[in-house]
Amino acid sequence: MSRSASPIVITGGAQRLGLAAALALNEENYRVVITYRKPRPLLDKLQQKGIETIQADFSSEDGILSFADELGYRYHSLRALIHNASEWMPEGAGQPDALVLQRMMNVHVTAPYLLNQQCGDLLRRNGELHGHADIIHMSDYVAGTGSKKHIAYAASKAALNNLTLSFASKFAPLVKVNSIAPALLMFNHDDDDAYREKALKKSLLGIAPGETEGVNAIRYLLESRYLTGKTIALDGGRHLAQVS
Repeated sequence: MSRSASPIVITGGAQRLGLAAALALNEENYRVVITYRKPRPLLDKLQQKGIETIQADFSSEDGILSFADELGYRYHSLRALIHNASEWMPEGAGQPDALVLQRMMNVHVTAPYLLNQQCGDLLRRNGELHGHADIIHMSDYVAGTGSKKHIAYAASKAALNNLTLSFASKFAPLVKVNSIAPALLMFNHDDDDAYREKALKKSLLGIAPGETEGVNAIRYLLESRYLTGKTIALDGGRHLAQVS
């Protein structure tokens, strides 16, 4: 490969934005590793393209540490660690609130925290060899606003943003640490017209730009040499939509 042989690891890389990023970076000759939770036919096609796949479950500490051990066993260094794995669990959907909170914190906070700690040396090694390495946390617009229906989710993403600050300080200057906080990038196939119209009106730009917008933000952070400890907002001006 023409780029560093140290891989970019994308958690939750078998669908949506994670998948789009994996395919795009693979096309650009990065070595890409993704995690997946459940086997699916798509994985064979990704492997044929040269994308490495590792099954991982971030809902428990054992699963997180097992994945960290696997990375240490397989790779001498890491070019980047992109924390994209996510779950979207609302309160009041048949699960006890304590379980919802625990699940959101495990996936969005405990997993990035432990993986960053365990993989710090792998990332620093790439920084020593090539001058830079990256951690990217995929956060969310609601981390800064809260959410009536997804309280635990919003709180966990806010904690993830704070991890960005701490790890940026800890790992500088060899490893840059940043977050990307999207609002609406894409719809689900089963979103009806009424929901889509309402959602688009929440931002000034009034569009759902698709996965490419998130992929471009990832590219920017990977290429930047002078940005760390920041959260990039991809919200179409949503924070100004109610300003009069």
